[in-house]
Amino acid sequence: MRSVKFVRGDSGQALIETVLLVPLLLAIILNAVNFGYFFLMALNITSSARSSALYSIMGSATPAAIVLPPAGATTNTNSVSYIAYQDLTGAVYSPSTNAGVQVCSPSVGILNAGTVNQQSQCTTFGSVGSFPTAGVDPELNSGSTAPAFLLNRIDVAYQFAPPIPFMPFNLIVLVSPACTSSAGSVTCTFYRHAQMRAMN
Repeated sequence: MRSVKFVRGDSGQALIETVLLVPLLLAIILNAVNFGYFFLMALNITSSARSSALYSIMGSATPAAIVLPPAGATTNTNSVSYIAYQDLTGAVYSPSTNAGVQVCSPSVGILNAGTVNQQSQCTTFGSVGSFPTAGVDPELNSGSTAPAFLLNRIDVAYQFAPPIPFMPFNLIVLVSPACTSSAGSVTCTFYRHAQMRAMN
């Protein structure tokens, strides 16, 4: 009697497995790229607000001459807004179109001067963001007179789109409340602020 052997062909198995796994691997890798860019923007904007607030207090002051730097236009290289925009350019090619900066400083002016409710005036540069005003000094003195300090507040907003704009590759980014999706395109807007006290 003859025995019949059946031969199973598995020559296409590896190809089918590859075709099934490549989309999943691409989705994971491209989501990681978008999340990395998202994280870089968050760090950059936080740094911009922090260093601008520090500069708004210190500026080019010396022990002999304490002068607060101007809020100024973004073209004035001594201004606080210029420092904020320059810090943004660490990760962004041209922040001037997608960013907004608000500078609240006594160099802009003082609202309610000489009262308990005195606070720094604010000025805004750029087209992105709506910002709150600077508050009054939180530590009022016991005599309820005008506080000796004013708050300098720097707000920075930046709007960007992830580098890979297609929807399935932005799933991780869309978890953040800073990002929204409209008609398949994703945009994220970060707001960061820093405030410090300046002696009045």
